[in-house]
Amino acid sequence: MKLAIHNEVAVSNDEVRQLDRAYVFHSWSMQGNLNPLVIAGAQGCELWDYEGNTWLDFSSQLVNVNIGYQHPRVLAAMKAQLETLVTIAPATANLARGEAAKRIVDLAPAGFSKVFFTNAGADANENAIRMARLYTGRDKVLSAYRSYHGNTGSAIAATGDWRRVPNEFSRGHVHFFNPYLYRSEFNAATEEEECQRALAHLRRIIECEGPTAIAAILLESIPGTAGILVPPAGYMQGVRALADEFGIVLILDEVMAGFGRTGSWFAFEQDGVVPDLVTFAKGVNAGYVPAGGVLISEPIARYFDDHFFAGG
Repeated sequence: MKLAIHNEVAVSNDEVRQLDRAYVFHSWSMQGNLNPLVIAGAQGCELWDYEGNTWLDFSSQLVNVNIGYQHPRVLAAMKAQLETLVTIAPATANLARGEAAKRIVDLAPAGFSKVFFTNAGADANENAIRMARLYTGRDKVLSAYRSYHGNTGSAIAATGDWRRVPNEFSRGHVHFFNPYLYRSEFNAATEEEECQRALAHLRRIIECEGPTAIAAILLESIPGTAGILVPPAGYMQGVRALADEFGIVLILDEVMAGFGRTGSWFAFEQDGVVPDLVTFAKGVNAGYVPAGGVLISEPIARYFDDHFFAGG
């Protein structure tokens, strides 16, 4: 058995795994059944363990290491920032944060003006929901069954898959079926039928829930955890039209699909739509540090010029 040197101490995979199982509590799992893969380091697209085994990381960790591991320019920038200032309170102004927000706004289509930074995608969705509720004065949030939006209060309640069931403590969340022809909920035979019937279904949900009670429609631009389900042509435009018709804020979750994964900076650009709020994380910095945020359209940003935002 080959042993790696870590901090001048030789360690094996078994030793690292035993340490993990003794002290680390893992997410989404029964702790007694775990046998985690051991990772010691990475470079570019490759991972390796403490005994010299290597892997090509086709999953990009959690679909977030968009630029690969240990990119030298990013590491150098992080080191320079750490040597200047390690953290900054939200109520203060700082060049690095201001420049980061400006660059994100500049990458987005016209119509966005500000960025609210968070620690991850889940709290980005939390704060986007909060903004939509405050902006509209409404409560309900519509989201799809085939979706995942994070593991915090409103984000997990907005999630459609099984993980929401033990965690539904947040109010006002309503789910609908998004289009997926292979497992059609609408007896559709073509992509066009699936799109039309999914939009008709969403309209009925809006009408039955009361349009004036609905603050937001929250959708992943491309559902990720649910199976990389690219929406059919015309669906996102149809959702945008429904949101406009009923005065509903359209929030697009770009946590997984954003920052270059679809050939444009944001996946929604492929559909020719512009949402009111965009949530992001993961690819914004390839997961090098915990970071996410909400990209805010000009009307919503202006609203909070003289209305208090109760979030942070």
